[in-house]
Amino acid sequence: MKKAKIAVGVVALGVVSLGSWAYESGAGESPVVESAAPSGTERHLANIRQLTHGGKNAEAYFSFDGDRLIFQSTKDPASQTLQDCYQMYVMDLNGKHTYRVSTGYGSTTCGYFFPGGRRVLFSSTHAADLKCPPKPERTAKYRWALDDYDIYSSRLDGREMQRMTMTPGYDAEATISPDGRSIVFTSVRDGDIDLYSMKTDGTGVKRLTTEVGYDGGAFFSPDSKRIVYRAQHPQTPEELQAYKDLLAKNLVEPGNLEIFIMNADGSDKRQITSNGASNFAPYFHFDGHRIIFSSNLSNPPDAKGRPSFQLHLVNEDGTGTEQITFIGHFNSFPMFSPDGKKLAWVSDRNTKARGEFNVFLADWVP
Repeated sequence: MKKAKIAVGVVALGVVSLGSWAYESGAGESPVVESAAPSGTERHLANIRQLTHGGKNAEAYFSFDGDRLIFQSTKDPASQTLQDCYQMYVMDLNGKHTYRVSTGYGSTTCGYFFPGGRRVLFSSTHAADLKCPPKPERTAKYRWALDDYDIYSSRLDGREMQRMTMTPGYDAEATISPDGRSIVFTSVRDGDIDLYSMKTDGTGVKRLTTEVGYDGGAFFSPDSKRIVYRAQHPQTPEELQAYKDLLAKNLVEPGNLEIFIMNADGSDKRQITSNGASNFAPYFHFDGHRIIFSSNLSNPPDAKGRPSFQLHLVNEDGTGTEQITFIGHFNSFPMFSPDGKKLAWVSDRNTKARGEFNVFLADWVP
């Protein structure tokens, strides 16, 4: 795990939070990415289509029937105006019939459908402040703020909103098991950044991780029996002290993350990657034995120091890593459709403006 570190530079992994990871740093400062010729063939992706156009769009996740996507965006589809922070939207797979499901206040992140498709889950800061949270001071290393998010559920029209967490600080990165029984989420409620589970009515909260450091970005396996997640655990006294100093200021400095798997009850934790890179946004392949994730492990930074985050597929035992995407500097938030026939993800390929990220959909070729 203590291998040569791969620099992340000022390219961030957090859309609004580390729960959403996507080049949040330097909004408007990341250079326009030209559609460079790929260094490899995207042989698993066919019929690629772009569903959003303009602004920052991230974390597009399928409904359990595979007919819709929930995602966060800084571009309001009704007015076509750019907003200062993310709101939550639902759209059809053709990119049409897009509408907002969040309040329009504060900032939102990490949307997810409930089984049945009548309600959605997301995190929002609107209870703490109706304005967008302030961005952390820029430093040589990317710092992400643990803003005061709570988890909410609502109907698809935004009505009947229910607040599911009420503890101070960060509660976000929530996803739901396919069997509809459990929610896994990230919280600072016990003084560290850990994973928790709860029933879908918000009761029965259980802490799943206890290692010092960041644990988050969790998703269930297709059979709901296991959880895949990303983690960054300090390895030296110096790293531990730096982590605690930042956490005391509600900050975290993500850099080197590895992918882990555990049982849904928190037992049998196993580290899958050990490459010293920034590995995040893991999601189970529909066969339940492989994991797709985003990482800068395969491509060195370019002449300007910009890392290249691409999608990769790896076996659950850590073997057989295969690069999936090759175009653009940022590809992340992959999710397979429930039937395994499609892949949704976010990319800066074909961008026309600085800081633009869009939702893409492709047919998956085994």
